[in-house]
Amino acid sequence: MLMRDMLPVRLFELSVERCKMTPMTKLDAAWAIHELKQFIHATDQVAYESTVVFGVHMRASETEASQRAHVVEQILDRVIPGWRAARPGTDEDFTWLRDQASRGLAALERQAELAEKLGDNAPDMDASNLHPWAWENGRSYWNTGHFHQAVMQAAIRINAETQAKLGRMDVSETALFNEAFTTDAPKENKPRLRLAEDDGGDTFRNLHRGARAFAEGLYAGIRNPGMHRPHEQDGGAEQLALEQLAAFSLLARWVDEAVVETVGQ
Repeated sequence: MLMRDMLPVRLFELSVERCKMTPMTKLDAAWAIHELKQFIHATDQVAYESTVVFGVHMRASETEASQRAHVVEQILDRVIPGWRAARPGTDEDFTWLRDQASRGLAALERQAELAEKLGDNAPDMDASNLHPWAWENGRSYWNTGHFHQAVMQAAIRINAETQAKLGRMDVSETALFNEAFTTDAPKENKPRLRLAEDDGGDTFRNLHRGARAFAEGLYAGIRNPGMHRPHEQDGGAEQLALEQLAAFSLLARWVDEAVVETVGQ
């Protein structure tokens, strides 16, 4: 039985988009440092070579500076999340962007030192390495400092992908995952997600019971306004959102890797 025959067009398109995704890779720090330095050099204010014309001008042409600025912006999205939030309406001669590039350069060049001196040198987490369902839709929100909205986009995307995988539009969120991960046998139009083969043992039951409880906790708890009370001493809104994204990423991996079991299988 072909699952896509049961899907509305939009959900099938979501599945196609998922297959086309390429894995995110970790930022090449050496390349990023080089690009930031090149931008700063290109946008330096230098004196005119002519003895007739006085004053200063930008070292590179406006075209070259704009091209380099585009690359720098993508680097800063990875190095300084939320940097765009305070961006001014106009940035003559790229003055503000140069300051941000200098910040990014310091963050990259001294990241090992900063981790050692300011923290416990614990492993860090790169949001771009999370499962694509948990990151791709919310990336633009994250990069502009809208961390909670990024998490909500992850919740919406994972729900939609699960509906697509099972061909079910009649249930969503908690109810969807409860039915998806139940250990009950599949029914007509109610396929299940299997994280392991049913050998009749406790492991199979515990895996699926845990997945149901985990999904319910995410969709019931994170959408509850009373849960959204980040404290600055704990990293604030960004840290809370990153932890929430990581949790949704784990759920996404379970759903993505699970096998669909239908009636008769």
